[in-house]
Amino acid sequence: MTTFTFVRHGQTDWNLERRIQGATDVPLNETGREQARETGRVLAERQWDGIVASPLSRARETAEIIGSFVGIPEVELVDALVERRYGEVEGLNGEEIAARFPDPTAPVPGREKRSAVVARVLPALQALADEHPDAALIVVSHGGVIGSLVRYITEKQLPGKGELIANGSAHDFLIENGEVSMASFNGVELDRSIRSRAPLSLELTLPS
Repeated sequence: MTTFTFVRHGQTDWNLERRIQGATDVPLNETGREQARETGRVLAERQWDGIVASPLSRARETAEIIGSFVGIPEVELVDALVERRYGEVEGLNGEEIAARFPDPTAPVPGREKRSAVVARVLPALQALADEHPDAALIVVSHGGVIGSLVRYITEKQLPGKGELIANGSAHDFLIENGEVSMASFNGVELDRSIRSRAPLSLELTLPS
């Protein structure tokens, strides 16, 4: 069994301005660096075997800061962990999106479906589990990636309406016997009424 603790990167100026980042490479701001330090202090209470991260600088720097607290200086970059691509709304805030795309049900050119995000993340996790059997890994990624994975595993029961995946938040996942499961979300154990495991082969079509 391999344990993956997913961490959302620290805050950026675009987060502060509520702009969609997607695959755009936006760096951490100082608040984001402090969030990474705080997460590092919390995670330092546990034993870790490695750190992997999205190659985008906000995730990579978050991982490097956390690594300085947990004693792991090397960060393995994994392309499949990059943020969900949002196409033509990247760089826009809510008002700008509404003005440009007044129909919220209309498809956004270039926006990656959540199912496509899960379809690229699951094989990457399986490869990491094969490479690091019985290890505990920190995975620094993005809100869109973590949210898509959570929706897949819980059959969209989580995140709840209006529930955010906060900058610096940590979420525990396990891979064992061809399944991916969630042990905690936002640091809280899952209620037994919520589905907590799913096949590593994509079985659910998620909304765009």
